[in-house]
Amino acid sequence: MTRDDHSAARRLALTGAAATLAALLSTTIGASFAKTLFPLVGAFGIAALRINLAAILLLAYRRPWRRPIPHGVRWGLVGYGLTLGLMNLLIYQAFARIPIGIAIAIEVTGPLAVALFGSRRPRDFVWLAAAALGLLLLVPRTGAVALDPVGIAFALASGLCWALYILTGKHVSERLGGDAVAWGMLVAALLVVPLGLGHAGTSLLTPAILGIGLVIALLSSALPYSLEMAAMRRLPASVFSLLTSAAPAVGALSGYVILGERLTMIQWFAIACIMAASAGAALTAGRTVTIEEAPQ
Repeated sequence: MTRDDHSAARRLALTGAAATLAALLSTTIGASFAKTLFPLVGAFGIAALRINLAAILLLAYRRPWRRPIPHGVRWGLVGYGLTLGLMNLLIYQAFARIPIGIAIAIEVTGPLAVALFGSRRPRDFVWLAAAALGLLLLVPRTGAVALDPVGIAFALASGLCWALYILTGKHVSERLGGDAVAWGMLVAALLVVPLGLGHAGTSLLTPAILGIGLVIALLSSALPYSLEMAAMRRLPASVFSLLTSAAPAVGALSGYVILGERLTMIQWFAIACIMAASAGAALTAGRTVTIEEAPQ
């Protein structure tokens, strides 16, 4: 590989890393603002508002209908959209019950599984043990560090959807580029919006709620998912998963600044264990899984 090739590869990697970190920051800030609306329209309502407005914004911006969808990617696109919608529904239910930073720490075990998928070396069990310790420390118990078990279950389910989102997202982004986000968000809206309307009704259509919802849609969906698609085209899956390991800390800080959510030392240590597991697994994966090599 020539020097120019190395420079081009480095620029691609730096661009992908910057896009991933910007997506994390945007998502967690948007989630914190979204939680302020839970008392008014509920978690289902704000998820529906976020997804629907993001779909409208992305469809208007990308106008993906101008380019045909290849036959071989259509079912993958449906799967991507469904995992996207479910991931949002589940994590918002978790946010409603437990602090944002803790919910994201549990959810990030999904990308951790992706990072460990192609590696079987003994040290991988170290990262598995670190993740297990972190989750164990977050198990509900009596006292100041008690957490809602239902919230934890929702966060775990969202983590599974996040893993599927990474795998399906890499598949469709290679064929559709940024159009994948717009089409995927439309599929997610078809799943989520009826549930939101059923729970929140016409209160979702009040000007104040719509205005805040538009900001949340930009911060939590339209912008970060577009950034993640750009990152997925430039980074190996293991590196993408490594960068997403910062999500719990970013979420906890956002929750503290915007919502005043304070975590105990045990909870911070649990978050650190899960972050270390995710980062370590991505760094020491047995093989680099590129977008083209990812399991389909």
